Amino acid sequence: MGDMHERAEEFETRAAERYDFDADVHEFPEGTKTAADAADAIGCDVAQIASSLVFRADDELVVVVTSGAKRVSEGRLAELRDAPASAVGMADADAIRESVGWSIGGVPPFCHDSDLPVYLDETLTEFETVWAAAGTPKAVFPISPDDLAEYADATVARVSE
Repeated sequence: MGDMHERAEEFETRAAERYDFDADVHEFPEGTKTAADAADAIGCDVAQIASSLVFRADDELVVVVTSGAKRVSEGRLAELRDAPASAVGMADADAIRESVGWSIGGVPPFCHDSDLPVYLDETLTEFETVWAAAGTPKAVFPISPDDLAEYADATVARVSE
């Protein structure tokens, strides 16, 4: 496996053990901090970057997998969760690390430490392949939106603006 970052390796192992999914992890030393950086590094469209963002909705954490070309609509997420809009916002880093088990920027769409609801923005389903974070801000892997939705047990919905 070479010198892959231990968190990326851990994601690869978990994906194989839990879903029998062989994650083809690509690491980019320059980082894939923004969707645009990731798309440039991979050579794909920014809309094909599947960013996993963690939101707080009421007292629950929710993972939203959205396209790098879109912004999450907190209003739509509030409706999906049947929560007041004022109770929806980005989760804080500590809460994310504790419940998801991964740090911001490297959160994969599945293989979380706790069983969190996941929403997949429907715009991602237009692609054959999307690229998602593999445990670190420098690692990504390709996956079909169908497989992603299946492994993440995700609800496909319109969560972007």
